[in-house]
Amino acid sequence: MPPTPDGSDTPGPAYDAPQYELTAVAPVRFKAACPECRASFELPADAFLLAIGASRRTTSYSFTCPDCEASVRKPAGERIVELLSEGGVRTLRLHGVAHASRIVAMSFCEPRSWDRTLSS
Repeated sequence: MPPTPDGSDTPGPAYDAPQYELTAVAPVRFKAACPECRASFELPADAFLLAIGASRRTTSYSFTCPDCEASVRKPAGERIVELLSEGGVRTLRLHGVAHASRIVAMSFCEPRSWDRTLSS
């Protein structure tokens, strides 16, 4: 490599490169409520599973109540789907349902890291 005009070994303009700082982001937490014991709480993104089906009826999210350990499943509209998926919740996409009780194919989607919370 030929020497640069300023005598340094690094090619490119001789100016100070911008300095970037990394900041810690708090883990995303979502407010939720249990219909069984009526407890309200906050859960991390990895406590949820978002299942996206072909329609609103088949799109839902689920979690386990930390108080009574009930398995909770709730419908997820467009806004909830957006917030949960942007918040890093594991997503299950349901494809090709042959019968209402039998899923023919499904796939997990990688969660995205965003700093968002779901408020109800």
